[in-house]
Amino acid sequence: MSDPLDCKSLKCPMPIVRISQRIRRIATGDVFSVEASDPAFHADLVAWTQTTGHRLVSFKEEGSVQYAEIEKVGV
Repeated sequence: MSDPLDCKSLKCPMPIVRISQRIRRIATGDVFSVEASDPAFHADLVAWTQTTGHRLVSFKEEGSVQYAEIEKVGV
């Protein structure tokens, strides 16, 4: 797994834009992690994975920081 994608200082829609950019550069089946602080991140991420077909492997929140792992699914 690569270094976490740091989106902590970004506001909607930039975390999803950065995730989309990262997912294009990895292989199907690869998993990467994301750290974000935007309150809308979880809802945006769930909607994005449902739309794109990629998989939200895990999600947790610790204070104001949210952590997610996303798997690229072949489309």
